[in-house]
Order: sequence, then structure tokens, then C-alpha cells
Amino acid sequence: MRPKSPRLAVRAVIVHLDRLLMVNAYPNGQSDLLCAPGGGVEVGASLPDNLVREVYEETGLRIEVGAPCLVNEFHDPGSSFHQVDVYFRCHLTGSAEIDPGWQDAERIVSEWHWVTREELVRLPHKPDSLAAVAFDEGGAPTYDPLEPIVR
Repeated sequence: MRPKSPRLAVRAVIVHLDRLLMVNAYPNGQSDLLCAPGGGVEVGASLPDNLVREVYEETGLRIEVGAPCLVNEFHDPGSSFHQVDVYFRCHLTGSAEIDPGWQDAERIVSEWHWVTREELVRLPHKPDSLAAVAFDEGGAPTYDPLEPIVR
């Protein structure tokens, strides 16, 4: 049975001292894939409010949410999973230090990496356009068309 609509998630593009914050994307080391922090939205809360909550849950960091900069969607061709991620440019409102003992509320994120553009290119991450979006600080939001999920 296919779901009635895709899952909606929000993600933060946080660049601090020319480094982008990335987190691991799968619990218990199931994959070394990295992504921007964020997650599924809760009904009744705005996208920015959801993003503030998600970033804090995953990292302990406090942020201010800016403009949208990327829409990415992906799916698992072998199942009914389909997700749309809306990325926002965000700024830290406090320290960039993540407590090494911090634990994600859902126990999914356990690694945090502040990476340069050059490092990001060499690391497994999604979406492919993230480096250009994060470090070029261009104008209009970017759209990544539907792509298969990576594990």
C-alpha cells in the first residue's frame, strides 16, 4: 500500500568559519552517509519551528532559521518511502561547540562533522548539490529532482 503523500522534512544549512555542519544519516553505523541536520516535521508547527527543534535534538545547538535554499526529494524504489526535504540557511545563535556526550533524542545521530567544501566533496553525502548550495550562497533556491535513496 502506497502512502497518500510523501514525508516532509526540514534540514539546516549551517556554515560557520567556512565549515558546513553535517551529521550521520543512519543509526548504529548502518551507513557512513552524511546529511545536513534536521528531520520530519510535526503537524501544527511551522517549518522553521520544526527545524529549530530538530537541530537542537540532534546537536544541542541553537539556531536562527533564514531563507529556504534547496528542495530535495528522494525515494526508495523498493518500497513506498518518498521524502521531500526543504533546506533553510541557518545561523548559530550560540556556540558552535557540540558536547561530545550529546545524545540525539531518537538515538539516530551520533556523529557530527564541521567540514570544508573540499572535505565534503570527498565524503559520502546527500544531496549531491549540497556543497554548491552551502558554499556558493547563491540566489534562488535549488531543486533536486527525485532520486533513489542511498544506503
